[in-house]
Amino acid sequence: MAKLHEELIQVNNLKKYFRISRKSVLKAVDDVSFSIKKGETLGLVGESGCGKSTCGRTVVGLYDATGGSVLYEGKDVHRLKKDEKLQFKKNAQYIFQDPYASLDPRMTIGDIIGEGMDVHQMHSNEKERTARIHELLELVGLNPEHAVRYPHELSGGQRQRVGIARALAVEPEFIVCDEPISALDVSIQAQIVNLLIELQENLDLTYLFISHDLSMVKHISNRVAVMYLGVIVELASSEELYKNALHPYTKALMSAIPVPDPDVESSRERIILPGDVPSPINPPPGCKFQGRCKYAMPICKEKTPELVDQGDGHFVACYLHNK
Repeated sequence: MAKLHEELIQVNNLKKYFRISRKSVLKAVDDVSFSIKKGETLGLVGESGCGKSTCGRTVVGLYDATGGSVLYEGKDVHRLKKDEKLQFKKNAQYIFQDPYASLDPRMTIGDIIGEGMDVHQMHSNEKERTARIHELLELVGLNPEHAVRYPHELSGGQRQRVGIARALAVEPEFIVCDEPISALDVSIQAQIVNLLIELQENLDLTYLFISHDLSMVKHISNRVAVMYLGVIVELASSEELYKNALHPYTKALMSAIPVPDPDVESSRERIILPGDVPSPINPPPGCKFQGRCKYAMPICKEKTPELVDQGDGHFVACYLHNK
């Protein structure tokens, strides 16, 4: 397995804004920084609409960055030359959230998986291409016979396995898993996550795992970043975050995770946040969480708190701790 101290991805002050009208700008990702080590899984969590998927897409270059940088092995992915960009697209792949919309219904499963191999000229003849497609199908728990089928002939779990096989076809180092289990039945979700863990161990893969399922993120991630309204409010090792959450928003999220013990569950206090998530078009000044936080102080409404290390790599952006 790869050494975890070698950084593969460095995201520095990343911004992704969308212009809605002449006067309105939606700040989907607003000054986000983090790094991912080789062989590591970084979980990115937060409620729907907080900017997780936009962040993931900007990291791999599907969206152009409005500001900041994404360094892959020291090179900014948004400033690569043509040949370097093609190589990066081979090294960094994306598993999409919706296994129904992300596969072309007019292509066979074999052609969907083989498309990336064709682009990067990774086979010398049709026999070699077919053998590799069959190998990839078996790797993700499908049969070689699936290669001649179409997406509509497969179940949701099988389609997501095809999406994983497509990502693996070009032998990447880094994969963004964008809520890869949210559209699947609960009975299938654990199978897909366990498959991703097994593939990571066998192929030395590095993941950015985006999800709002906190219990599944704990299962797969080495570290977890918590996102709220386009910013990261807390970042720590998975074990530390789930044991010792510091940010009020993280604590509220953790309180929503059900515990499979009726006695413990009945005695737990659920933290209900007041109000709604503000619009990313017109976010509040200062801390973006201040309007829903019972601990908000005057400074929270004036100045945005920085993400500060509280020790042992546990970062939090909150004036309750940043003294």
